[in-house]
Amino acid sequence: MVFKNHSVWQKVAMKDDGFVDWTSLPDDAMIQLFSLLNYHDRANLSATCKAWRIVGASKCLWTSLDLRGYKFNITMAVSLSPRCVNLQQVRFRGAESADAINHLNAMNLRDISGDSITDDTLTMLVSRHKDLRCIQVGPDDKVTSGSIKAIAFYCPKLKQLRLSGIKDVLADSINALANYCPNLVDIGFIDCLNVDGVALGHVLSVRFLSVAGTSNMKWDVVSHVWCKLPELIGLDVSRTDISSTAVSMLLSSSRSLKVLCALNCPVLEQDITVNTVKTEGKLLLGLFSDIRNVFSDWGCSNEIMTWLKWILSHTLLCIAKSSPQNLDYFWLKQGVALFLSLLQCSQEDVQEMAASGLATCIFANEGNAIIDPGKAEAVVKNGGVPLLLDLAKSWQEGIQSAATKAISNLSADPNAAKTVSDEGGIGIFIELARSKNRQVSEAATGGLWNLSVGEEHKAAITEAGGIRTLVDIISEWSSDADGVLECSAGALANLAANKKYSTEIAIAGGVQSLATLINNCKFRGVQEQATRGLVNLAAHSVRNGPNAREAGALEALIQLTCSPYEGVRQVAAGALWHLSLTNVNREAIAAAGGVEALVTLAQSSLNASQCLQGMVAGALWGLSMSKANSIAIGREGGIPPLIVFAHSDSHDVHEVAAGALWNLAFDHSNVFQIVEEGGIPVLARLCSSSESRKASFMAALALAYICCGSGTNELAPTGTSSENTSKSVSLDEARTTALKHIEAFILTFSDPQAFAAAVVSSSRAALDQAIERAYILETRLLRCSEAEIGRFIAMLRSSSSILKAFAAFSLLQFTDPQGRNAVYHASLMLDAGAVKVLRATAASANEPVEVKIFAKIVLRNLEYHQQETLYLV
Repeated sequence: MVFKNHSVWQKVAMKDDGFVDWTSLPDDAMIQLFSLLNYHDRANLSATCKAWRIVGASKCLWTSLDLRGYKFNITMAVSLSPRCVNLQQVRFRGAESADAINHLNAMNLRDISGDSITDDTLTMLVSRHKDLRCIQVGPDDKVTSGSIKAIAFYCPKLKQLRLSGIKDVLADSINALANYCPNLVDIGFIDCLNVDGVALGHVLSVRFLSVAGTSNMKWDVVSHVWCKLPELIGLDVSRTDISSTAVSMLLSSSRSLKVLCALNCPVLEQDITVNTVKTEGKLLLGLFSDIRNVFSDWGCSNEIMTWLKWILSHTLLCIAKSSPQNLDYFWLKQGVALFLSLLQCSQEDVQEMAASGLATCIFANEGNAIIDPGKAEAVVKNGGVPLLLDLAKSWQEGIQSAATKAISNLSADPNAAKTVSDEGGIGIFIELARSKNRQVSEAATGGLWNLSVGEEHKAAITEAGGIRTLVDIISEWSSDADGVLECSAGALANLAANKKYSTEIAIAGGVQSLATLINNCKFRGVQEQATRGLVNLAAHSVRNGPNAREAGALEALIQLTCSPYEGVRQVAAGALWHLSLTNVNREAIAAAGGVEALVTLAQSSLNASQCLQGMVAGALWGLSMSKANSIAIGREGGIPPLIVFAHSDSHDVHEVAAGALWNLAFDHSNVFQIVEEGGIPVLARLCSSSESRKASFMAALALAYICCGSGTNELAPTGTSSENTSKSVSLDEARTTALKHIEAFILTFSDPQAFAAAVVSSSRAALDQAIERAYILETRLLRCSEAEIGRFIAMLRSSSSILKAFAAFSLLQFTDPQGRNAVYHASLMLDAGAVKVLRATAASANEPVEVKIFAKIVLRNLEYHQQETLYLV
């Protein structure tokens, strides 16, 4: 909490030696400072010293409590009860808070407002606080008409009663109010199913009545009854099916009525005669009328205007929440302006509802969280951003929370986000994110999440201390504060997408915080965002890798592969895929049980989304680059699901599955599984018909490994004599099929005329022409091990001309001068004596033309890499 006029107070407290002694301030000054704090901070500050404990216990500081943003229970109520002797107003949210209010011992309570309360709790509450003047409860479908009777019996001084969401408001309950509450002037039965309208005609003291959103009202009857209420001056029938006839009756027959609100009443609005209704000098407000100037142009008493502003803000908020599709014009023409006008009202509850309504109405489709750019522009152009930012600095946490939420939502629009940032919104978000009020912190961290989408705001968030704040929030809040944690993790995930800020997050302990969060909080949104954060952290600098391992991030990610939420499993698999691209991480993932977890995930994802299939196949591909992991994947049952994924119509899925099968096929222990599980036809299909040339090449690589192995003994099947015969036949058939598709694949890169010319000519131009069709650009990132390079060199000595051609073709791809790992591959080949074998192959008179040309191109590539190496030296 930052005090306004902090420098003024500091001068008052400053001693001669220049030190500031806050305890030296007079009591009245300290009370004023304490009054600017929420009750949580007030209690904490009181505990710092004896002098402040006395000041903090002052009864004048505890006349009202807003508990909605806190976890308020009986234990906390008992600890606060000594301070609540003079408590007059309390606002609460949730059944637990409602039950705890009775333990505050606030015998002077005058005003209660809350929701999620039961009949029994409400009855007990009113029976213990008989001086209540204002009761506002709902929406609550657990409150019955019996509670209204209890209110009438126990609260004779009641002036205002607003209940919403009740199923039935019966005649005997309303009659009880008429009989026992003579001062009751403001009644609201809002969004109720059934209300006895005739009985309301018995409450002769009522001056303001709202039945907004109430169903099953017999308007032809109640309009005749209500027009006889002697004191009725304000009536709200918004969001009902009232007719123009009933409206006309009320306006023409009621002598006292001055204003009738009928916003969003479909029957009334569709009646073409509505504009001919005689208002008799009274104010009729509907979506068909101009409401914008009502506050300045319509002269009325403060009492009426106070009620009208509450009704308008509440009704507009309800309309915004219901998201009717046909009201975009209304919001743009006057709805946004109305909310901004209501924000400047002196009534705190009106300001709060107006801010909440503004936060809601700017959505084009709230279900998809899409901001309507036109509405966002209207807010910005009418000065809404600085107005909301000023309210966000209010010490009243209800207003603070609602205003911050509105700014947060606006920040999802790129143009509005720039205005929020320019007006100092980032600093305000970071300060409010530290609030102990859950609603305020969630709204503020949500704003940082939205702003962090834009690259232009990431630097400002970081420079203002946003990363440190977000990491601290994740560490400090308990796992049940899912909204705060999801927004904080989402903001960190966005920031981590940038390499620079990813490093800063790792230094600040963000990796450990996110990993701990994944383990402690099982809420879906939290796990998705925390996992996404770890993915982005893992995708960047080498520095983040070791940090991730030390902080237990790998264990957390592996655990999330078993999450009940597909989105979480998908992101976790993606993170492990990124991490598996380095040798050290591959070993760490395997040591932490990653192979088994990913195989299990693959087996359970046969009918999952293509995104999840692609991520888990990619993770297995990354792990399979290690021989030990490759064997483990086969042993654990990873081959069958990979074959299923390789059969996918999505080239993103079958490409990574083909890559994994390529690595797995290198080990002879996996070859028989691939054959027995039907892998050959699937790989053959990819080899000949995939839209991805990279997938076709890797499928051909797997088929080639299956055909050659590293020796006949290694491929000898095991088992009984009959079983061995069957497997041998099966393997022979697989080899025949594989060679057929490998040959067809190679021929797609052959130009017979150019190749023939290159064979007979020693000119460089002839070879250049032959090269044009030989490279697969998509394979330039592939990397082979020393053993794999040795396998290809061995293939050059094979008795099969098809395998020779494919070996030369493969080495051609891996030594492509534009390839990322070409120099590494060339070095391995030179060390393995590949030049001698290639020259013999290129010079052989018995080899097919494709073998010779591919061999010549590989030799030229090796010569190029040798020259480049000498030049660099």
